[in-house]
Amino acid sequence: MKTKKLLREIVPSKLEDSDYEEDKLTTVSQKPKKEEAEELSGKLRKDNRNDKLLHSKIEVDKEKVDRAKALTDAINNNISSFSPDAAFDQLVNNYKSAKQLMGETLIRELTGYEPGFVEKNIKVPEFKKELKERIKQNLDNLEKDGLLNKAGDITEEGYTFASLSLLSEELDELKGKGLLGENEGKEISIYGERMDNRAYRQGDRYKDVDLKKTIKKSIRRAHTELIKQDLVVSERQNKGKIDVVYAIDTSGSMKGEKIRMAKKAGVALMYKAIGNKDRVGIVVFGSKIHNLIKPADDFYGLLKELTKIKTTGETDLSLAIDASLKLFDSSKNNKHLVLLTDALQTLGKKPESDVLEKVSVAHSAGISLTIIGINLNKQGEDFAKKIADVSSGSLYKVSDLKDIDQIIIEDYYNSKR
Repeated sequence: MKTKKLLREIVPSKLEDSDYEEDKLTTVSQKPKKEEAEELSGKLRKDNRNDKLLHSKIEVDKEKVDRAKALTDAINNNISSFSPDAAFDQLVNNYKSAKQLMGETLIRELTGYEPGFVEKNIKVPEFKKELKERIKQNLDNLEKDGLLNKAGDITEEGYTFASLSLLSEELDELKGKGLLGENEGKEISIYGERMDNRAYRQGDRYKDVDLKKTIKKSIRRAHTELIKQDLVVSERQNKGKIDVVYAIDTSGSMKGEKIRMAKKAGVALMYKAIGNKDRVGIVVFGSKIHNLIKPADDFYGLLKELTKIKTTGETDLSLAIDASLKLFDSSKNNKHLVLLTDALQTLGKKPESDVLEKVSVAHSAGISLTIIGINLNKQGEDFAKKIADVSSGSLYKVSDLKDIDQIIIEDYYNSKR
């Protein structure tokens, strides 16, 4: 305590104010807003309230957030309307078809049973009766919560709580992987990373003073108390700001678990990047562009748009890259494109050459590119390597979907360097 007091006497008080400002600036998230991003021309407003609102809402309405998980699973399987009778009939009449349509997670949420248990007992009369009652009760609860309307359609509040459910689930997973929290060791200060040490200069921040090296220097000089000439400062190298565009393949093959994990990875990217005062944009593509959002720092607005994504059509990487390039503005921020896909280019007269031409344009414009390939076959992997070579970028081959969020965080920090 005495050492810190001495340092405060030596270093001008205005530097302590700077230190306080850093604490305010490193707040992670943003204020929820009513306006939605406009489809195909989305520009999200800056929002300055922190993520404590999101966390408090999750804690206060935890049961409601948990129930909304059924909605996130439904959206990932292209379901936006529920009927208890229809859901029950599908499960009883053709379980395999229902499983393919709904996915295992949604079956679990609607019935309260593990899918394997449902399949095993689906023909037992007593179980069928209980199953029908459970499905109806769970859907009634969603309607009472205002997450579904009387027709069984997902309401706007339903999408809001589905977003909170997605966020809650991903934050829990990041915490479990050691990728969340103050001591994870991967956060980069808005002032840059600590680099070489040097003598103190007027205007340096109090927080950049290296206490251990300062004291050692003072002892070597046989000083009985600290003086300004003893101060050693860790000079920081500013890494600069970065705009990241997350382009998500939403072709039909991404339905279900793949799109779920792609969304969760997007949450991880947004949470880290916006927490570091960087901006994130989104491109949703299949055979056409479904949504474009320019790089922004509105965490909640981006989260809600991410939650609503559904899958359809084929894959047009060329179109996705071209659309992504147009989202980057003329700012001096570094520019990085993350392209997540599970398929090859399937459209166009010359699919590969069209994509590589767009990649070359991006590289010439100073835009770095990373391609994240999910379970690519040999042909797809070879083509992805070509994209990485032409762009001087990175390729991550994903075989375990649970690794996507960790990969995308690693890629984000690499792009900062």
